[in-house]
Amino acid sequence: MHVMQYEITLPADYDMGIIRNRVATKGHLLDDYPGLGAKAYLIRERGVDDSPVNQYAPFYLWNTPEGMNSFLWGPGFQGIVDDFGRPEVQHWTGLAFAEGSASGEPAKSAVRHRMRIPARTHLGGLATELAEEAGRLAQREGSVYAAAAIDPRTWEALLFSVWDHDSPKGEGDVFQVLHLSAPERGLLPGGRQW
Repeated sequence: MHVMQYEITLPADYDMGIIRNRVATKGHLLDDYPGLGAKAYLIRERGVDDSPVNQYAPFYLWNTPEGMNSFLWGPGFQGIVDDFGRPEVQHWTGLAFAEGSASGEPAKSAVRHRMRIPARTHLGGLATELAEEAGRLAQREGSVYAAAAIDPRTWEALLFSVWDHDSPKGEGDVFQVLHLSAPERGLLPGGRQW
C-alpha cells in the first residue's frame, strides 16, 4: 500500500464552495480508477474543528504504484497543477490497513495524526505499535477505515482514520470528507503489511 497526500492551502477569505463544487462535479471521476484503494476528498475550513487554514487536501491509499503513477503523470493531477500550481506530494510507505466498524457507512470526516520519529526509536517496535493502533481505531464506533504509514525519508509516522460522523474525537488534524472514491478498497491488504 502506498499512501499519498497533497495539501493546497487557500486564502483565509477563500470561498470553499468552489472546492465543494469541484469535488461534486469531478469527484466521481476516480470512482473506478485502476490501482486506487481509496481517495478521501478532504477539506479543512478556517475556524472549524480548530483549523487555522482553508485547505483542500486529498488523501490516497494506492494498491499499486502503477495506479499512483498513472494518476500523477496523467490528466487528473495535471488538473490540480493547472488550477492551483504544483503542490508538494507527500508519500508514506503503508504499514497497515483496517476496515472499520462502520465500514459500509458514508464517510463524513477524517483525522490525520502525524508524528516525528525520534532518532533512538526502535523502528520495528514502532511499526508494530502503529499497525496495532490502526486496528484499534478501526474498531471504534463510527470508524469507516484506518491506516498507518511511515515516511522513511523524513522519519514521520502517520495514522489516518475516516469516520461516519462529523467532528470525530482524536489527536490530529480534522478534515471534512466531501467524497470517497474507493474502487479497490476491498483489495487493500488488511492488517500489517510486512
